[in-house]
Amino acid sequence: SQQQVSNCFLITIQASSLYMHPEIVHIESKILAGVCLPMSLTQNRTHELWASFMPVRKSILHSIDHLLYSVQVYDAQYFAAFDPAHPFVKWAAVEVTSLDHVVTGMQSIIVPSGQYAVFHYKGLAGDPSIFQYIFGTWLPTSGYQLDQRPHFEILGPSYRNNDPASEEDIWIPVKPIQGNKTNN
Repeated sequence: SQQQVSNCFLITIQASSLYMHPEIVHIESKILAGVCLPMSLTQNRTHELWASFMPVRKSILHSIDHLLYSVQVYDAQYFAAFDPAHPFVKWAAVEVTSLDHVVTGMQSIIVPSGQYAVFHYKGLAGDPSIFQYIFGTWLPTSGYQLDQRPHFEILGPSYRNNDPASEEDIWIPVKPIQGNKTNN
């Protein structure tokens, strides 16, 4: 019926409005400690990565808080010609104050300072629609371009694996397009 169609339309608009306008923030560099694996979208090893990290995460000294970081490091050509088989490195990590006592088997990565577009996302982690929106709709009209720094998600207290009510913040490294001073 028309009422059902209208309700469906409203639900779609409400859901998509959750990530329509990111917050643009500048962060100082972050020191992360954890584990990493090479992978691609076609050879996704995310479960293996987190299964190796979660049992040892509490042994990491100098952690700042209880937030988990899912970090992706892409090479400079990754987004030039998208290919789901193109490899990247994914991290499961926590932020730390010092690398002085990194536990055996752990590695470190420094996320350089810079601007990020932060999208608050609610939904299944495996749903690609948020990234289709970010890279296909928001970014081309935003006045920003990707910056060559790590991408990451912060998995806080509202994150629940494989739960449609899960929440996370998606951090996309950006810089203004040359000559554009827009702050969308």
